[in-house]
Formats: sequence, structure tokens, C-alpha cells
Amino acid sequence: MVVPELRPWRAARPHVTRVANAVRPRLARAAGSVRPHLERAADAVRPGLRRATAAAKPQLARVRTVRFTRPKSVGTWRFTAGAAVAGLALAVTVATAAGPWDSSGQRTAEEDRAVALERTGGTDHGRNSGTSGSSGTAAGAPRPAPSAASVLVGLGRATTAVQPSPTGTALSGVLDPLLKDAALGARHSAVVVDVATGRRLYGTGADDALTPASTTKIATAVAALSAMGADHRLTTRTALEPGTKELVLVGGGDPTLTARARAEGWASLKVLAGRTAKALKKRGLQDVTLSYDESLYAGPALHRIGVNVNLAPVSALAADEGRTDDSTSGPVTRVPDPAADAARKFAAFLKGYGIRATSPGPSKATGRAENLAAVSSPPLSALVERMLTNSDNDIAEALARQTAAATGKRASFDGGAAAIAAQLEKLQLPLRGARFHDGSGLDRNDRLTADLLTSLLVEAGDPAHPELRPVLTGLPVAGFTGTLTSRYNGGAAGVVRAKTGTLTGVNTLAGTVVDQDGRLLAFAFLASDTTSPAAAQSALDRTATALAACGCH
Repeated sequence: MVVPELRPWRAARPHVTRVANAVRPRLARAAGSVRPHLERAADAVRPGLRRATAAAKPQLARVRTVRFTRPKSVGTWRFTAGAAVAGLALAVTVATAAGPWDSSGQRTAEEDRAVALERTGGTDHGRNSGTSGSSGTAAGAPRPAPSAASVLVGLGRATTAVQPSPTGTALSGVLDPLLKDAALGARHSAVVVDVATGRRLYGTGADDALTPASTTKIATAVAALSAMGADHRLTTRTALEPGTKELVLVGGGDPTLTARARAEGWASLKVLAGRTAKALKKRGLQDVTLSYDESLYAGPALHRIGVNVNLAPVSALAADEGRTDDSTSGPVTRVPDPAADAARKFAAFLKGYGIRATSPGPSKATGRAENLAAVSSPPLSALVERMLTNSDNDIAEALARQTAAATGKRASFDGGAAAIAAQLEKLQLPLRGARFHDGSGLDRNDRLTADLLTSLLVEAGDPAHPELRPVLTGLPVAGFTGTLTSRYNGGAAGVVRAKTGTLTGVNTLAGTVVDQDGRLLAFAFLASDTTSPAAAQSALDRTATALAACGCH
């Protein structure tokens, strides 16, 4: 027996399935190697999508008029199917407009952030920084959401949605009761903006500067990309001082440099050792005095929170973020001196290639030193995506210092904070009340407004700033990647994409949703004086889910 209210959906389901099946393989291939395939995939899929979408429209239009009184599962199916059709139908057009697509396959957040990275996930701010726990990508987590492509709908103002924007009155009716939840504490703020137009649709406490926690990383990402560009790479090199046997390992501030056998696309100390050994043997050298240079960065290496499992001492030379186990993200004990640790591992690799080196010590390469070999990080776009998806504090602090170095400021905590603010000011973003003290958001003295956070997200979707696109593609996908892997088990999974933030008494969420009309909305919710992290997270998730499910006219 078919429930009468379900007949339109029974009729529409084959169209939804065909659309999804037609797009999913192409999206998967594009995510793995975007540069050669995206445009061809878009051209191949577009005609079929138009026909399938046109065929489904009558049924979908009738479904919108049906008043559902069936169990919750029916409503969930309606929301999920509607979001899938709206998102998938527009995804190809948006993918073509979003660009640029760099040579590394920049659009990889859904495929390998927190999933391929051993599924160990990340943390908002971790255990010993005054937090009440962490969230990560659990082992055995589901593969990236087929509906994840829908969060790319409407990137930039080039995409025109058929339906009008939600109205402020309708949004207030939906969001106000949810934001009054006692779990969100005594102080909170919220803003919703239409990304396609840049128009604010909803705001409460929009200009209140509150502790942002890890949503600070959105500002760090925008500043770094605007200062250096999405294709910028960080180089670790070796140099031989003239007339000596002194070999200097020079750190370039690459936070993804690895000493592991499987580099997984990141710069490898082992590869650098092999290239260096080859160059040394050409010069008839098999014994060297090994030094290491971490002078690119200045100021204290230790964050003001002190020794912490969520952040190693910040150094221009470090292997695997100074981790003492095989993890790739999340909280773990760190080595006290990352540069010395990296140099020791490099010496061991040299030995394996037949080069004997003394125990390494600190030094600084002179301008006369001859460069022997180098390895470079993936492009900055990939670093930004990994930072945002896994809430990686080490990458965040490295990017803050890199932004400082690129703009002529001192590469320290203070210099990085000043550089972030200066870059955002150049972009004419609303900085009133904003205060930066680091790049990760671990510092409780950081202050951001919901207005600034949504402005950052809108800027990242602006066609005039394609270099900022990784800020959107790197956001965790609800129920699938990074710090949102274990959240959003209902209909909003794969549709909400957001950066999380957690400190004791602070819970924040900022990102994008595709609403029921296919419009891309940017939102920022900040809550202070919360007493239960789990309850506050649930309240924020319910609010974002309601926004995704809303047409709100």
C-alpha cells in the first residue's frame, strides 16, 4: 500500500536517482584529479542533468504543495531528496564557475581530508587548552557524501538561483526560538547572508565581538590566501657552506613536512635526504657536519597556553607536527624541540643513503651557502583545506607566520596576528571589534563578530577572488569529514559545511548551507558562557539544520 502523500515522491524518486547516478561518478573523479577532468565532466553531464531536472520539476513542484503529516522519516526523505535534486542540478554549472583548479587537484576536501589521512580527524581545540574534549574523524567513517557537491551550489555571485532569497521575517520565525536555547549560554550572536548577493538576511548581535575559538581559522585562511595566492608553496632545503663540510637543513615553515615512509603527497624528509646525498656524492663528500636553521620564524615558539597536546612549539622546521605517534591530526603529545627532532630524523635518512653526519646542532645558513636540494609543500590551497577540515592548529599558526613573512612583518605570534588583521583590512572587511592574537583561535583573547565571519565566507565565494575558494571547499562536511564527521546524523548530513569552534564556555559554528530553494547561504553562530559543550553543539547543529531545511519566504 502506498500512502497517498508519498505518491509524488514515489514518482519523483527515479528522477532523483538518475540525476544522482549521472553526476556522482564524475564528481568523484573530479575530486581526485580536478585539473584534467572538471571541464570535460561538466560538459558531458550538463545536457543529461538539464533533461533529468526538467523531467523531475513537475513532481517536485507538486511535492512542495503536499502537507506532510506522516512520521519524521517522511519529512527527512523530503528534505534530503529536495536538497539532493537542488544541489546536484546546479553543481555542474557552479563547478565550472568556481575555479581556478590548481595543478594539485585543489578540490580534495571531500575525498582525502580526514578520510584518507588515516581517518584520525582533527580537533577544535583539544583537551589541555581549557576545552572539554575534541571531535575527530572516527575510524570507519562513511566515505564522502554524494550530496557534498550541493554545498558548492551558488559559489560566487555568478550563479543566479531561481527562487528568491529567504526573508528576514521568515528566518526570524525559524531561528529566533532555536537561538534562545539555554544551552547557548548568556551571550550569543548570529548572522545569515545570501552568498550570491552578499545581502544580510538575518542578524542578532551581529556586531558583538565574541570569542571565536577555532572559527578564527577562517580569517587565517583568507589572510594567507590573499597574501600569498593559492599556488604558493613552502620549501625545505639543504645548503652546503663553501670551503667546509657543513651541511645546513633549512626550514621553510612547511607544517606538512613528513618523516614518514609514505609521504601521501606531502614534502618528505626522506626524499630530501636522498637528493642531498646524491648531490654530496657528486662533490666527493661522504662525511658532513650537520646543522639546522629555523631562523625564518621569530619570537616565542610556545603559545601562551603553554605545553599543549593540540599544538607543537611553532618552528620553521618540524616533521609531522612534532607528533610522538603515527597520528596525522588531533591531540597528541608533541616533542619539545621540533627542529632538533626533524634534524635527527634527517641525519638517520642520510645515513641510509651512505652519508655520515655529526649530531645536528642549530645554526643559520649564510648567503654564500650553495643550495643542494629542496622539497616543496603542496600548494597553499591544499594546506588551507587540510587546516580547516581537521581544525589543524599547527598549520594555522604556520600560515599566520607565513602571512607575516610575506607582508614584511615579524614572523611571530604578534606579527602573524597583525598580518591577518592587515590583510582583512585590505579586503575592506568589517573589522570593528575584531582582535587577533594567534592564527588558530586557541587564544581566548581573540575576538570576532558574526558579521566578520559571514563576510569572510562571502568574500571566499566572490568570483573576483577565486584564490579564496579553498576557504569554502575546505570546510568540514556535516556527517562526513573532519570535525563534523560525528555530527548531523539526520537530513542535513552532506548539506551543511561549517568550521567548528570549541573552548571551555565557548561554542561556535560558521559555514554554508544550501537551503530548500537551492540558494547558498553563509552563516555564523557564536555562543559564549555555555556550560555543556555537547548540549551547545547540538543546539548549533539544530539551528544550522533548520536553516538548510528552510525556504523561509
